[in-house]
Amino acid sequence: MRYDRRIYLYLAKLTQKRRTMDDGYPQMILEATKRIKPHIWKTPLLHSSYLSDSVKKISVFIKLESDQLTGSFKVRGAFNKFLQLLETNPDIRKTGVYTASSGNHGLACLEAAKVLGVPLTIYCQEGVDPGKKDNLLHEGAKLVLHGNDCVEAELKSRSDAEANGTTYVSPYNDRTVVAGQGSIAVEIFEEFPEVDAVLVPVGGGGLIAGIARYIKQVKPSTKVYGCQPKNSKVMYESVKANKVIFEESYPTLSDATAGGLEESTVTFQLCRDFVDEWIMVEEEDIAKAIMFMVEKHHKIVEGAAGVSIGAYMTNMDKFSGQNVVIISCGANLSLSIMHDIVSKYKSK
Repeated sequence: MRYDRRIYLYLAKLTQKRRTMDDGYPQMILEATKRIKPHIWKTPLLHSSYLSDSVKKISVFIKLESDQLTGSFKVRGAFNKFLQLLETNPDIRKTGVYTASSGNHGLACLEAAKVLGVPLTIYCQEGVDPGKKDNLLHEGAKLVLHGNDCVEAELKSRSDAEANGTTYVSPYNDRTVVAGQGSIAVEIFEEFPEVDAVLVPVGGGGLIAGIARYIKQVKPSTKVYGCQPKNSKVMYESVKANKVIFEESYPTLSDATAGGLEESTVTFQLCRDFVDEWIMVEEEDIAKAIMFMVEKHHKIVEGAAGVSIGAYMTNMDKFSGQNVVIISCGANLSLSIMHDIVSKYKSK
């Protein structure tokens, strides 16, 4: 079954009164889907017989953004932002772009920058994952290390961009980036409109903001679950507090979702208003999810993907009688971390 664009827009019109729907995101997401199509891969929706349960009537699919170009969903938002910038300001091919990243967004922006001919400077926190750092340097990135937390690198990159008269691209605090990530929801509905629940890993919130916003416009009955590592759950605590707050983060296998938030982030309101429930995931369960994907589906996934998969694996009873989609957001897992996971958790 497939929904065409007319059905998307019709359903969107029917649900306008449910929430404040004048923010422009649904149309932006549809436009982003069309804009980035020539530059990204449409990723598989893999049925998992191992996670499904015929007795409980649960059917589970994994959206393999871990098979995406550059190894994560981030390339969607990056291409959408760079293409939109070139439409409005072709001079960025001269002035360049600054961004900040824990790794995946940097790789995505680097891909877009290379394809579109835009100079790029990437800021990462000092403790960025060594594997992702090596990948960035291998691909020729101009890299600046700053701060102990991703939000410190973001603030430094933004201020340096302003000082040097260049454009800053946020990994999540940007409507155009959010719209690009929302294209995942469009693809899900095209292939599996019967979906009842979607589990999404959350860091800065760009991924779930785009997905949740579009889902609640098209099919409000579909529940969106925000999944975070228990060791770094800033967005969850901020939503609980009804404002962006500081929440100390601890080491986590899910480095791509770890760290703080910019106080002004556009993703906060979207997460607060459109995410139905939150699930916190222990480190051991993230590790088990990573090993599950290797052993059962022969797929390498990173810690952030392990968060959403682990959230489902530890809460299966919650999804009885439902069609479920789990977002496997990335595959950029270093060999050293994989070795540590196997050594520490394989015998458990």
